[in-house]
Amino acid sequence: MSPVRELPSDAHVVNFGLPDFAAAISAQGAEAVQVDWSIPAGGDPASVGALTTLYGSRSIAIDEANAEVVRRLDKGTPFLTGVAPARDVIPGMDGRMLLHAGPPISYEDVCDPMRRSMRAAVVAEGWAVDLSGAEDLLARGVISLDAANDHGTVVPMVTALGPTTPVWIADNAEGGTRAFAPVNQGPGDVAWFGRESQGAIDRLLFLRDVVQPRFARILDDVGPVDIMSLASQGVQMGDDVHIRTQATTNLLIRNVLPAIARLGKDPESVSMSEFLATSHLFFLTIAMAGAKSLTLAAEQVEGGTVVTTMARNGTTFGVKLAGSPTWHVCEAPTVGDALYYSGYSESDAARDVGDSAVLELVGLGGAAAAASPAVAGFLGGSMDDAVRATSEMTTICLAESTRFKLPILGFRGSPIAVDARRVVETGVRPKVTTGVLHVSSGVGQIGAGVATAPLEGFREALLLLAGGAPN
Repeated sequence: MSPVRELPSDAHVVNFGLPDFAAAISAQGAEAVQVDWSIPAGGDPASVGALTTLYGSRSIAIDEANAEVVRRLDKGTPFLTGVAPARDVIPGMDGRMLLHAGPPISYEDVCDPMRRSMRAAVVAEGWAVDLSGAEDLLARGVISLDAANDHGTVVPMVTALGPTTPVWIADNAEGGTRAFAPVNQGPGDVAWFGRESQGAIDRLLFLRDVVQPRFARILDDVGPVDIMSLASQGVQMGDDVHIRTQATTNLLIRNVLPAIARLGKDPESVSMSEFLATSHLFFLTIAMAGAKSLTLAAEQVEGGTVVTTMARNGTTFGVKLAGSPTWHVCEAPTVGDALYYSGYSESDAARDVGDSAVLELVGLGGAAAAASPAVAGFLGGSMDDAVRATSEMTTICLAESTRFKLPILGFRGSPIAVDARRVVETGVRPKVTTGVLHVSSGVGQIGAGVATAPLEGFREALLLLAGGAPN
């Protein structure tokens, strides 16, 4: 005779999936724990197949490649070594050429604010006497356009970089890489915000004729500047080193102040000092050049799933993975979380634009949101919201920075090395802190906020890496 088995009088349930099941059990007085789980990649069969391959049979080789990428992103030490005209240092900068943000694009598809910046650059280069002449040259294809990233260069917002544009030189000796970014144009009536006024053109000439030769002397005087050392200090002083770089800019100016004083009191040196005093984002492009030198070193590692390029041109958004030169392109996102200047709203905003998302890939910008009360203002207004943004980045990154420490998180490192597998698997997408430009009027910047990278580029990159065909 079989023994009589008593049924349990208490139920302790762990529920995966629909939360209604856990709620029903709890309503009957039993204990139920709901596990936050969803189908990977939203259940998309092609994506799940790619993830199975890349987490499965190929995972050992991928993990080894990714570990080396993380090391290069985290341990490389880029130094600011100089500033020079673009044509003198940027590879492939030939003839009448403008470099722009984001993936390659034809002029007919260029967004309005970037068109204005390009026309201003053409006049500043002396290729046309006025804006209408510049538009004619650009429309006829007399001036070639190319993605700055494909030349080891990154540019902020809608900057159009011509041959005489002064660029920072960032040397990463350990990685054997050199990267470039333009000297920041400063605030106000400027081309990098999509302005094409005479004032914007004059600012380009001022940077070329006044700032570049003097800052070259300053850097010769003080020697190389450790870019990421300054950035790490700035993070602990409230910068995300993307939309807020005040602290890091101040640290830079403090370090070079004796060399500035030694320039003398000629009117142009005084003008440069006045420009520096009002340019709170001056360090932005220095940080971008340093970050690009790190991602260039990471690009040399084949077979990984870490993202080494995220860039937007106001029309399209592009992604590249380590070891691959292929752009994976989709539509550029809007800036969803934004604060607008008085009189402007989301309906006035251009799509997200710029190469500055390179900062998010090395632990700055959105990855360091938890360090910056300024960024919190765009994410709901509290530091809890900023911490949540950093935590989301942590779920899609492979490591924590050993140099960018976040005080509010107990000095944990900011997340680095965005893994395309995790992005596709979880649906969590990188957050990019950014400015907002007017879509068509030419008034320039109308706000700032946080854009969310679209999923499509990451998915396409993953499918290609796994050997599948994007659909």
